[in-house]
Amino acid sequence: MSDFIYYINGEELSKFITDDNVRNATGYAYEWEGEGVIHLRFAPLHHSIGRVHEVFFTKDKNISSSPDKITALVLDNETVEVYHNDKPAVKSEIIPAKESLYSRNKGILELNILEGKRVMIVGLGSFGSQIAIELAKAGVGHFALMDFDRVELHNLARHTSTINDLGRLKTDVISDAIKGKNPYAEVDKFPINIIDNTELLHEQCAMADIVICATDNNRSRFVLSEQLVALGKTGIFGRAITRAEGGDVFIYRPGGPCYCCLIGNSWYKAAREEITNEQSARRDGRIAAYVSAQDADAVVQVGLSADIEPMCNMMVKLALVELSRGAESGIKSLEEEFVDPFYIWVNRRERTYGNWGCFANPGQMPTIMRWYGVELERDEGCALCGSHVRLDLGEEFANEYGEKATAIKTDTSFNLDNPPS
Repeated sequence: MSDFIYYINGEELSKFITDDNVRNATGYAYEWEGEGVIHLRFAPLHHSIGRVHEVFFTKDKNISSSPDKITALVLDNETVEVYHNDKPAVKSEIIPAKESLYSRNKGILELNILEGKRVMIVGLGSFGSQIAIELAKAGVGHFALMDFDRVELHNLARHTSTINDLGRLKTDVISDAIKGKNPYAEVDKFPINIIDNTELLHEQCAMADIVICATDNNRSRFVLSEQLVALGKTGIFGRAITRAEGGDVFIYRPGGPCYCCLIGNSWYKAAREEITNEQSARRDGRIAAYVSAQDADAVVQVGLSADIEPMCNMMVKLALVELSRGAESGIKSLEEEFVDPFYIWVNRRERTYGNWGCFANPGQMPTIMRWYGVELERDEGCALCGSHVRLDLGEEFANEYGEKATAIKTDTSFNLDNPPS
């Protein structure tokens, strides 16, 4: 059992330690089967999956109920009479069939279209977890989930997971959450780092109708952006600025500016991105190895869950518009609204946005709590999607290879080990 991760409830443990009259106690071990995680509790959890009873289903009205079994008399597709301990149940309901589960969305969303759509979500943190559940609630029928992390204590303040999910893979947690909203959804789980699995990433991007990039670093975004451009797929990127004082959403549409075009803008690079946890920031180099734990803790400054909700909501709306594009629905008019590739939202007038106008008296200035669309042209010199890329490889390299070293087309394969002939 040494390979398992164990979690013990601190409040229960404290009561046990401080009670001088109790030396021993019998508790409960709740295992997430197949995930290597066990939660140890002194008191039983009051969750939906508890004791297992035997149930007897019948269509025969002449068969009487039994005190030893739960009896379910099936009258038709919509009526089942349940008897427990020889007494009729106060209330019983039938979970609707797939075609009826999200009937309340009809007239707003084209459910038969969304049911057949496949959404790929890369990164299941505070952004990706919320987006996945919202899309499931809207009726999306197929998901591909990618994230190699497990749920940790610092996630709980903003993540959709609960304390009982500690230690579990985020792919498993969010898959359960999706199926909890839409039991008919198909979910493929990939607990991987996309940077190390580019072939699988390419395969899954090709299968997706839309890709949601909810990772917390540019390296993974660049890898994903490369696949989107190569495959001609639509992708939505979202992030928060330090302490979620603001954030932005970018959508790549084939033929338009890509994420690398956006990063090339100096005004965009000036905004300091939120670092959500020390471990991932050390892995990708945003926090250097030599930085002390104390100094690193000062760098990790996350905002409130309520502060990232606007960005998550915008990403969901953009995704639904793109997935429903061309169909008659209640959100079709939004196709005329969401024409820009980049959107900015600000929660507070701090640091990066300190010179913005006051919400109560804006004048001619942009203010907090409003979305602003930004026009962005495709950069023909973009290293990823540009048609004419100029690279400065240094004087020594240029002297050896001449002008061919500074004018490289993106449709050629070029690297320093195999320079142009």
